[in-house]
Amino acid sequence: MFTIGMFSKINRITTKTLRHYDELGLLKPEYIDEFTGYRYYTTNQLMQLHRIITLKQMGLSLSDIKEILNNPRAIDLFLKLKEQDVLKSIEAEKAKLLQIRSYLSCIKGENPKMYTPIIKELPEVIVASMRQVVEGYDVFFDLVPNVMGKEMKRVGCECAVPEYCFNIYHDGEYKEKDIDVEICEAVTEMKEDTNILKFKKIDKVPAAICILHKGSYNKLGEAYAFAFNWIKDNNYEVVGDPRESFIDGIWNKESEEDWLTEIQVPIRMKVNE
Repeated sequence: MFTIGMFSKINRITTKTLRHYDELGLLKPEYIDEFTGYRYYTTNQLMQLHRIITLKQMGLSLSDIKEILNNPRAIDLFLKLKEQDVLKSIEAEKAKLLQIRSYLSCIKGENPKMYTPIIKELPEVIVASMRQVVEGYDVFFDLVPNVMGKEMKRVGCECAVPEYCFNIYHDGEYKEKDIDVEICEAVTEMKEDTNILKFKKIDKVPAAICILHKGSYNKLGEAYAFAFNWIKDNNYEVVGDPRESFIDGIWNKESEEDWLTEIQVPIRMKVNE
C-alpha cells in the first residue's frame, strides 16, 4: 500500500485532488486507518486513476467521468460528444487566427481601405420583400421609398426592432447593372402577399463574413472584391447569396460620405480533403 502522499507523487497529482476524488466517489482509498484517518492506496488503483486522468485531459468533466466509471458502456457516447465540442473549438480558434492575420494586414497597410471583416450569425427574420432586375443602384432611391415603402404602409406592416433592411443579390456576385435583387425589410409578422410584396421567413445564417463600407454605393465593388478575396485566401467558401444591410443612408445622412452599409456573405470553412 501507498500513503496518500506517496500515491500523489507517483502520479504527479496533489493530495488535495485525491481527497476531492474521494469525496466525489471517483477514487476512494483502498484502506483508511480508523485511528489516524490516513488514506492508503494500492497498485490495483493505478489503472483507475490513470483512466480518470486521461479522460480529464480530454476535457471531460468530473461528473461525466463519474458517469462513465459507473456505466462503462456510456464512454462511446461521451467521447463522441466531446469530439464534436473539440472540433467546434478548433474551428472557432481557426476563425480567431484568421481575424488576427486580417487585422495585422490592416495595420501593415496591406488593406488600404481598412476593411476589418468579422464573422457573425445572421438572425432568422420575417421579411416583406420585393424582387426585381434593376438597371443600377440609383434605382433604389425611388424604388424603396415610393414603391415598396408605400405598399408596406398600405398593408399595415410594422418594422422589426432593431431594424434590418437589406438587399439579397441573387446573381451571387457584385454587378453594376442588370442586377437581380430582392429588397427585404424585417417585419414583425406575415401579411397577405400582394402584387408588389411577398412575405416569408428567412432562416438564420450560422456564419457570414461582414464588412462595413462607408461612402457611396458606387464604391461597393471594392468592398465586395475585398470580401471575396478574403474568403478565398482564408480557406472559406460562399454558401449563400450576398446581402447588403443598410445602416445609414440618404434617409438620415446628408452626405453620401457618411452612408454606412454592411456587406454580408454567408460562408463556411472548407473541408480539407
